Amino acid sequence: MRRRWAAAIAAALLLLLTDVRPALAGAPITTAIYTADPAALVVGDTLYLYTGHDEAPTGGTNFVMRDWHVFSSTDAATFTDQGAKLSISNFSWAGADAWASEVERGADGRYYWFTSINGNGPGWMNIGVAVGNSPTGPFTDAIGGPLISDSTPNSSPLNIDPTVFTDDDGQVYLYWGSYYGLRAVRLNASMTSTVGSVITPSGVSNFWEAPWLFKRNGVYYLAYAANDSGCSQPGYACVRYATASSPLGPWTHRGVVLDQVSSTTNHPAIIEFKGQWYMVYHNAAAPGGATSAAR
Repeated sequence: MRRRWAAAIAAALLLLLTDVRPALAGAPITTAIYTADPAALVVGDTLYLYTGHDEAPTGGTNFVMRDWHVFSSTDAATFTDQGAKLSISNFSWAGADAWASEVERGADGRYYWFTSINGNGPGWMNIGVAVGNSPTGPFTDAIGGPLISDSTPNSSPLNIDPTVFTDDDGQVYLYWGSYYGLRAVRLNASMTSTVGSVITPSGVSNFWEAPWLFKRNGVYYLAYAANDSGCSQPGYACVRYATASSPLGPWTHRGVVLDQVSSTTNHPAIIEFKGQWYMVYHNAAAPGGATSAAR
């Protein structure tokens, strides 16, 4: 069984300096619903978080994830749940499993929501993309089928957890993958097709899933979930990070930036907001939360 979990999200100030320092944990963003796999986006003076949403009943044996929620804040302390703004029902080719996602603003000023979805056709998980005119939509399927699937040459062993990054020159990059299968490719300016070959980035140590790509002071950073002996408790995720001088690597591993939490994996998002750097992540600490079953 693929392990997903119901989890609260917590925000933490992240100090990415010369040496790795522990994050300072903040209060949970929500415990009203079960959420997972946060992604962050800053638009003006507002911080948006995009999360999965688990609706499995108490005692269930698997996760029921059919839509994604949007949370917003103007102070990174108090968040408002804007509700479910995208669902697997928005994708005619989708079957189930609204897993990790991320939203990126396109060159045309619209917002592109990259999602992990279990399609109806061959293959297990695919990456789709929806588009909307605002950070909260409404969103519609942008291409009518998967952007990345098992039929994509050199696709990951599991095509999930997309992270999208736009560099200063306007070039857009997509990273994704799981089961130690990190992949990357350039996207075109319209955000709806790939450019060139899918690559396997080098130098990333103990990658498991949930990549997050960003840039700070001219240096490219790649954070990701690891599940290995370098975490303080094997079987529970920590977040590692690497740096590079190019958005496609090669990468140099730097260490653990967030040690284990109460879930068997993690999903970091790292972003600058009003002069501070924040990491957003999930855990299984919400009342009734769990790590390998629905509740």
